[in-house]
Amino acid sequence: MITIGIIDDHSLIINGLLKMLQDEPAYQVLFTAQDGADLLQKLSEETPDVLLLDIELPDTNGIDLCKKLLILYPKLAVIALTNHDDVVYVRKMMRNGAMGYLLKGTEKESLLQAIETVAAGEQYIDKQIEQQILQQSIHGRKATAYVKLTNRELEILALIANEYSNQEIADKLFLSVRTVESHRHSLNQKLNIKTTAGLVKEAYLRGLI
Repeated sequence: MITIGIIDDHSLIINGLLKMLQDEPAYQVLFTAQDGADLLQKLSEETPDVLLLDIELPDTNGIDLCKKLLILYPKLAVIALTNHDDVVYVRKMMRNGAMGYLLKGTEKESLLQAIETVAAGEQYIDKQIEQQILQQSIHGRKATAYVKLTNRELEILALIANEYSNQEIADKLFLSVRTVESHRHSLNQKLNIKTTAGLVKEAYLRGLI
């Protein structure tokens, strides 16, 4: 039997998942939670094999929470459960240790397959977004061939993605703020991006960070 935990701040989603699992003898839902604090309390009492984790929660975000959970419970198999089909979210969750990525509204067959797959130690990506990931990965590989970033630019790009300000980057790398600004301008020019959010997203899509 595969034991399961569910965390989502919408009762409608939780009830829908429970309904899909209730007549399946091979699965047992140990608990449900609606925020991160509640989840941590329930995990301290009993740990399931698989956790269905909503990315957007009222007291935290699932991306950061996933990383924290796997430090505390390294054997836990996490499936991100979300409405986000953006590749950036997929990569962030997978890099933080999630074993699966499933869109809300998925059919029962896909849900069961995802649970079985991650419980067996393998990764599962929702079929609705597999093609998008493939296309964007191909785009990223092609685009990267035409963009050459210096080691310093890659270093600054990683810090930008981690929400460092220009001053914080300058202090960390022992540079002047003007030098950091110059590197940021160069990154924007090379990647043909105007905003910080766009820069980070493009960097993820290209596999630069």
